[in-house]
Amino acid sequence: MLRDGVIVAAAQEERFTRIKGDERFPAAAAAYCLSAAGITVAALDAVVFYDKPVLKLDRLLETYLWIAPRGLRSFLKAGPLWASDRLRVERTVRHALDDYKGRVLFCEHHESHAASAYYPSPFERAAVLTIDGVGEWATASIGLGHGADLTLTHELRWPDSLGLLYSAFTYQAGFRVNSGEYKLMGLAPYGQPKYVDTIYEKLIDLRDDGSFSVDQRYFDYLGGFRMTNAAFAELFGGPPRAPEGPLGQREMDLAASMQQVCEEIVRRMARTAVRETGCDALCMAGGVALNAVANGKLLREGIAKRLWIQPAAGDAGGALGAALLAWHRYFEAPRSLDASSAADTMQGALLGPEYSAREIGESLAGMGAVSHNIGRPVVVDRAAEALARGAVVGWFDGRMEFGPRALGARSILADPRNAGMQSTLNHKIKFREGFRPFAPSVLASRASEYFELEPGEESPYMLLVAPVRAGVALPAVTHRDGTARVQTVSAERAPGLNDVLEAFDRRTGCPVLVNTSFNVRGEPLVCSPRDAYATFMRTDIDFLAMPPFFLDKTEQPTTREQWQQPLVLD
Repeated sequence: MLRDGVIVAAAQEERFTRIKGDERFPAAAAAYCLSAAGITVAALDAVVFYDKPVLKLDRLLETYLWIAPRGLRSFLKAGPLWASDRLRVERTVRHALDDYKGRVLFCEHHESHAASAYYPSPFERAAVLTIDGVGEWATASIGLGHGADLTLTHELRWPDSLGLLYSAFTYQAGFRVNSGEYKLMGLAPYGQPKYVDTIYEKLIDLRDDGSFSVDQRYFDYLGGFRMTNAAFAELFGGPPRAPEGPLGQREMDLAASMQQVCEEIVRRMARTAVRETGCDALCMAGGVALNAVANGKLLREGIAKRLWIQPAAGDAGGALGAALLAWHRYFEAPRSLDASSAADTMQGALLGPEYSAREIGESLAGMGAVSHNIGRPVVVDRAAEALARGAVVGWFDGRMEFGPRALGARSILADPRNAGMQSTLNHKIKFREGFRPFAPSVLASRASEYFELEPGEESPYMLLVAPVRAGVALPAVTHRDGTARVQTVSAERAPGLNDVLEAFDRRTGCPVLVNTSFNVRGEPLVCSPRDAYATFMRTDIDFLAMPPFFLDKTEQPTTREQWQQPLVLD
């Protein structure tokens, strides 16, 4: 939601419906955005959709004709869906928004990603790189943003896709496509890149500019229901791992190999973007831009002197980009930057719902919770004291984050110096695989003391991986390869978390905390006080801080079993 070009609100439907990856019309999210802006549907100048369904259908039809008769079953399944739903986006929008009468505009998918990367960035002029699975036809693009103008100049086209190549290895490793790619990235340091040569020799023809061709004889995503086929399995030691089956060395080596190839492709594409535009500032979006390991290496190798990545780099952020593109292109509005500030305009990505003390108190009382209204400063001190004792604290404060990362509004916090904390969090709170790493949040002013970041270098959205400095002992957040996915925290972007970090630092001399998303495996990030309390009760979280309220698990009148629900594993 934009008002006069300023981002007012943004949220994903799954946070409200509690259905992870909910693909239905975002009715609840739209209602929230209108409420946050204080307007009704009638006051909207335009509703903008983040891709062009007709062009996407053109790609699907051409693909089916190209591979026919293979893919008939897939076509018979997808055809009715397109006829009944995806070609009727405008009608659906108007009907879902109380018979909205205004403009409905459409942007191309990678233009939406590019706009989400460039317009909120702090750069007046920048190269733009977008990489994902596929939009209409494009799978990656390069462009130039200058002032209010944004132009895409290069694109890689379907079916050659880094996003889909990474998803194919995600599938082979036994993780769910479109949600398990970050697991593959986390698994990579446990393996050896023994399959890299095979990938280059058999699967892709990689060129110096980062473009490449994929040999489709090894894949089944063009017209099937799987990512890979028997030929792929023969190359890589057998069929895909069964979901929830044991992870072996093969899966670890597959992850290490694909991650190395991904990093090389991103490196070459970024180098091309910087060279072709003549800009040393680079903006990135698209699902592959969430690969924090590749991003960190771009910065450390100096390919771009300045790097800004959209915190909601996936399709959720595309909706925001579509609105920004319409504002500057369709409505011809200028773009103005604050020359005295190096900050972006994402407001720390804290763009979701927030709840007043009265609303939190009423919700807790309605659930029968025992809570103590002790004021924000005391809650901060209590939380820091508990963390210093080795407790796990659920932190619920202010506006919810937009995008996949917990940035200090809906977070689970813990002491990173505790060697057993990673296992505790994975097995007793998150209910997920033991290899999964956790990210550190660190006071921005102290980040270079603990991580190999230059003084003043920031990673506010947890999208850069950096080595942990030699001699620093933070076992709960240091991954197998000696790195960590860092969030640098300031009072401007994450005020509540900043206060807790400062209080923890005063007690322990350590300005770093484990920060993981406030949810369990298979569920979206918590949104409301009820979501937070339910997750608190269903897990081994010790304390729940919801300023000005503080809750102790041992005082609650109900048991964990009374709040337990079946988990939908992803």
